[in-house]
Order: sequence, then C-alpha cells, then structure tokens
Amino acid sequence: MNDHRKQLISLAHPVYFSLLASVTAGIINTVWVSRLGPDAVAAVAVATNTENVLLGVALVFASGTTVLVAHARGARDSAALRAAVRGGWALCALVTPVVAVGGWLLREPLARLVLGGDGPALALAVGYFAISLPGIAVFFAQNLVDGILKGAGDTRTPMRLALLANGLILVLDPLLIHAYGVRGAAASTVLCRGVALAAGLRALRRNGVLRAAATARPAEATGPALRRTLRTGLPMSADFTVRQTGALVLVAVVARLGVSAVAAYSIAYKVMYVATMAFYAVRQAASIHTAHTGGAGKDERRAIGRQAVLVSGALGLLAALLLLVLAPWIMRAFGAGPEVAHEGVVFLRCVGPYLLLMACCIALGGVFEGSGGAPVLLRVTVLGTAVQLALAYALSGLGLPGICLAMALAMAVQCAVLLPRLRRQEVSVSWVRAV
Repeated sequence: MNDHRKQLISLAHPVYFSLLASVTAGIINTVWVSRLGPDAVAAVAVATNTENVLLGVALVFASGTTVLVAHARGARDSAALRAAVRGGWALCALVTPVVAVGGWLLREPLARLVLGGDGPALALAVGYFAISLPGIAVFFAQNLVDGILKGAGDTRTPMRLALLANGLILVLDPLLIHAYGVRGAAASTVLCRGVALAAGLRALRRNGVLRAAATARPAEATGPALRRTLRTGLPMSADFTVRQTGALVLVAVVARLGVSAVAAYSIAYKVMYVATMAFYAVRQAASIHTAHTGGAGKDERRAIGRQAVLVSGALGLLAALLLLVLAPWIMRAFGAGPEVAHEGVVFLRCVGPYLLLMACCIALGGVFEGSGGAPVLLRVTVLGTAVQLALAYALSGLGLPGICLAMALAMAVQCAVLLPRLRRQEVSVSWVRAV
C-alpha cells in the first residue's frame, strides 16, 4: 500500500469515529427528551443547532493549533511546538468568556430569535441555554485538547474521549432528564464532557511529543503565538461557517417544494452524515499529514492529494451505491410516511454524484489546510456555496432531483477550481519556517 495512503487511513479512521460520536450526543439527548413531548424536543433541537454554529468558533483555535503543532512536530522544533500550544490556549481563553458569558446573558433573546413568540418550547430552550451556554467553556476546551493531540499525531485519544463522553451521556441522560427535565439533558452533556476533558488533560501530560516540548523555551511570546493561531485557524472556521450557512439557506429553498420535501430532505441529510463525516476525517488526516511533512514540496503535496482523493473517493462511491440500494429501507427505518418516504428515496438515489464529488473536494481541502492554503480554500467554498444556492433556486422546479443536480454541479465547480490550484500551489517558505 502507498505510504501516504497508509498514513492517511491510519490517521483518518479514529477521527471518523470521533466525529461520528460527537453527532451521536445530540441524537442521544433527542431520544430521551422526546419522552417529554414535542416542546422539549424543539428546545433541544434549537440548542443542538446553536452548538453546531458555535463549533465554527471553536475551530478557530482548535484547527489552527492542530496545523501549527503538526508543522512544529514535523520540523522537530520543540520551541515552536510549545509556542503553538500556548497560542492555542491563549486564544481559547480569550474567546471562551465572551461566548459563555455573552450567551448566558442573551439566552432568552437567542431562544426567541430561533423559536419566535412565547410558549412552552421557548421557556424550555431558555432553561437549557442557562446550563449549556456557560458549559460551552468545557466544549471549547475539549475541542482544543483534541486539536493539540491530533497535531501531535495522536488521533486515537480524541476518539476514545468522544466515546467516553457519549457513553457517560447514554447512562446519565435518563437519570437527570427524569429528575430535572430538559435542564437535566443540558447538565448531563456538560458533566460528561467535563469528565472527558479531565481525561484529555491527563492525556496531554502523558503524550511523549508534548512532554518533550514542555521544557523548551517558546519560540515566541504568547501574544504573537495567539495571533498566529488566529490567522491560521480563522479561514478554516470561516470555511465551516459558510458551509453551515449554505446548508441552512438550502433548507429554505427546499421548503418551496412543500412540507414532505423538507421532511424527506431533513432525514436524508442526517443519513448522509455517516458518509460526509468520513470525508471530513480524510480531510483532517490529509491536513495533519501534509503539515507533518513541513507543508511538503509541490510533488509531495500532489502525491498526498492524490491518495486523499482515492481514499475519500472510494468512500464516496461506496456511500452512493449503498444509498442507491438501501434508500427504501432507510426511509422506512425512520418511520417516514408514504409521501415523505417517496421523496426521501428519490433524493437518496439522486445524491450519489454529489457525494462522490464532495468526497474528492473535501479531501483535497486537507492538503490546502496543512500547507497554509486555507484562505484559497475559503474563497473556493464561498464560490461553491453561491453557485449551489443559485442553481438550487433555478432548478427547484424539478423537485428534489433538481436540488441534487444543483448540489452536484456546485461541487464540480469547486473541484474544477481546486485541482489546478493544487498543481500550482506554492507554500510560502517564510510561513512554514515561522510555524
């Protein structure tokens, strides 16, 4: 097996299970809270979606630190590695109080903005936010710990920490929800993540690469290190936020097709997470591997990019074939009614080309992130999102197949822009040396 491919698979599969476990937390909460009625489910859904948005904030310091630590590790530069870790913690410490305290103070307006008006769901969402938004400090710290470990080459420990947190949530959720209702779900999530964070901090102290760098004098002061982390992570965070915003607006376009189409699209999109998380796992692996090689030369980047596309593309093809065959059974498993099930089967059987192109595009993005090309990637994402929304609106008259076609064409545009840029991309030598 090609060395690059072997390394990508080794790094990617723990990341995949870690990402999948993170999605599971919201599902577990929803399953147990559903016993309290639709208002409780709506409240938790609002909180979960808010947390997905805040994950984009966490990526500023988590992903930025991953890349900088990985570059320092690849260069065997303990001073730069320690500076990268300090910069990540400093940025996290600066951002977290603003989000946690500000979110707590604005919990009611935030819930009202999403739910609108007054009612039981609003009160429940405010109660959930009263615990979950201050608890975002744990969520942010946990993401940073994961980012540091991944940059140091350890993607297995973050996977174990995610499994630990979700295993505890599975046990604690029914107890606290029974005792405290929706607030119990929020408390359970924060407490279980706190246990995982404590285990993660212990793992940081035990990591050989990080322990060796702990005694080194940082390559730069905390202020410059913080700014470097911000510059590195901000384009990655913005890329994620643009994609999330585009997905949200796409729901509004699908809504023009009717309630059944929206319900079918929502179910299908959740099913697709199983595949798309795999693509993002390959992306993280490509980013880490590229950074470990010091940004890599042009030929090396091409080789890593080629193997990332092969691995991710194979996963995309497998996902497309499985959805093509299993679509009716998948919709039946979600208990969809006849009309929703029909729409969902059509969507899942048409979405294959999009998944295959997305697999290639997302995987290539990892090479750009690991070699300092994240700003280029952000521009391509903005272009692709704009094209997708415009085409989706124009082709919505074809129903959900038209939406699938728009998604596939927009992803094809992104691939067409990224591929030649990968061949031409020159990493800034000063940037690589600086990190």
